Amino acid sequence: MPLSLGFTTAAATAQAPPTLSPALARLEEWRKTRIPMYLSDFGELGRYRKANQRLAPPAVGENRVVFFGDSITDLWRLEHSFPGKPYVNRGISGQTTAQMLVRFRQDVIDLKPRAVVILAGTNDIAGNTGPMTLEQIEANFMSLAELARAHDIRVVFSSIVPVHNYTAPSAMTFPLRPPEKILELNRWLKDKSRAGGHVYLDYFSSMADEHGMLKRSLSDDGLHPNRAGYDLMAPLAQAAIDKALGGR
Repeated sequence: MPLSLGFTTAAATAQAPPTLSPALARLEEWRKTRIPMYLSDFGELGRYRKANQRLAPPAVGENRVVFFGDSITDLWRLEHSFPGKPYVNRGISGQTTAQMLVRFRQDVIDLKPRAVVILAGTNDIAGNTGPMTLEQIEANFMSLAELARAHDIRVVFSSIVPVHNYTAPSAMTFPLRPPEKILELNRWLKDKSRAGGHVYLDYFSSMADEHGMLKRSLSDDGLHPNRAGYDLMAPLAQAAIDKALGGR
């Protein structure tokens, strides 16, 4: 009898699913809610289709810039940070570089900007659309740059913004984004920008504290910048845009 009980207990343990951390469990639940969208409109082309149709072509001499990315771009009120500038926001919350590749033609190339500011990668690291290696993320960045260059669009590669674990909400975002992966991908983005003739926009250095974490004053949830965060980012972005458009 003891042997039988022991065997039953071992079998039950072997079949039990692994316990997920709260952050991973929440990610899995969120991903389940996205399945209908992934199956019907993976790139979320419907988000900006009508807005793109309403957008007039750039005027002669207009330095249109598209800010292209995920929630950090989506939540950025560009009209407040860059008043009077012909800057277009095409961020979509939760997106990875794989999704951005799908919509790059509609949401960037067809808008005929002079430059594109790409801020992406944090959701790839988190695995929003499934596990991704750094090499796969880098390949998507290279494809975005190649598409832009083929259409005479200057590329600004933004560093991935640091994260912190200083607040209760950050417990749901920080564990999914290991700081060492952010650092490694940022090093690659910087090197690729230099080698490819692109501009590297270094948000990380100005937003990180002495521990390499996102400064507490710049984010409430450890991932998304608050107003102070965007106020810090705006002049850095403008300087990068000016460099990209230099001489144009």
